[in-house]
Amino acid sequence: MKEIRDKLGDLKVRAEKAVEILDLETDKKKVEELETASANPDFWNDNEKAGSTMQKIAFLKKHIDDWSSLKNQITELLDLANITEEKEHDIISDLKEKTEEAEEKLIKLEFQMLLGGKYDQSNTILSIYSGAGGLDAQDWAEMLLRMYLRFFEREGFASKIIHIASGDEGGIKNVTVEVSGPYAFGYLKAERGVHRLVRLSPFDSDNARHTSFALVEVFPEIEEEEYELDEKDLKIDTFRASGHGGQSVNTTDSAVRITHLPSGIVVSCQNERSQLQNKNFALKMLKSKLKTLEEEQKSEKRKEIRGETISAEWGSQIRSYVIHPYNMVKDLRTGYETSDTKGVLDGDLIKFIEAYLEKEAINR
Repeated sequence: MKEIRDKLGDLKVRAEKAVEILDLETDKKKVEELETASANPDFWNDNEKAGSTMQKIAFLKKHIDDWSSLKNQITELLDLANITEEKEHDIISDLKEKTEEAEEKLIKLEFQMLLGGKYDQSNTILSIYSGAGGLDAQDWAEMLLRMYLRFFEREGFASKIIHIASGDEGGIKNVTVEVSGPYAFGYLKAERGVHRLVRLSPFDSDNARHTSFALVEVFPEIEEEEYELDEKDLKIDTFRASGHGGQSVNTTDSAVRITHLPSGIVVSCQNERSQLQNKNFALKMLKSKLKTLEEEQKSEKRKEIRGETISAEWGSQIRSYVIHPYNMVKDLRTGYETSDTKGVLDGDLIKFIEAYLEKEAINR
């Protein structure tokens, strides 16, 4: 019984310290301000902005409730532990189980405290580009897309493919996905960089071992008013959207490609049937990229928002996936590795992300 009391005492100290650091009272005031704004008769005139505000309110309320309820739960368990006698085995067993549950909740919430960057709570835009390796690389890009879609399912993120360019013979050349949910950017920023695959090629008649590369870019979605674009700097092209495998998605030129001439950045959107909707999302994506790049240039911590611009080839990978001659996935930044390649490629990425965020927190 003493062990349970000591454990609960430790959990209580950790929870109270975290609540003090987080300053939940400030969050409560922010909720009041946003709810007051949402009561304005003109609030829903801008649906996108209104939706973003309501999402912030829901996020802050859940954040406050998660910490407050956990703190109260630990206090109640400790009070019960202090009056429980050693002979009351059923109560002790129940206390032990609930103490373990409370510890798991606390560990998860403490982990979220690592996500304190400016955009960590934001939705995100994730893009995958096949690199060196031809058809094998395009197939690898498609494998990564599946891996991330499964990861989103596991973690409760909503996702929508905004643009996809299929390979001529198979796989994908590039794909862009919008990812929504609490801490979407905070989690996925760990994935930006080059991913390297070593395997026996299914496209080689000699069944030889091949190395393929794919580049993953991750940008946070920003509020549109955070960045102004000059129309003179934009080249806007329209084209007919096509789906994965070449099937027609639309019979009109509704897909939009925007090139930012000064930077050379190109973004595309083909998901919506309306050309205007595709254009608006492409502009949103472009603003997110330009804003984060601008902040990189102003910040001494250049890699805080987006990794360095790198090419998808030898010498620049962040993670290596080996399927032959052995099974191993290793993150070259943290040293974390596992032999469960099947699990990782099925979306089990959380340990890699945790290791990256913990290292990033230490290096701040």
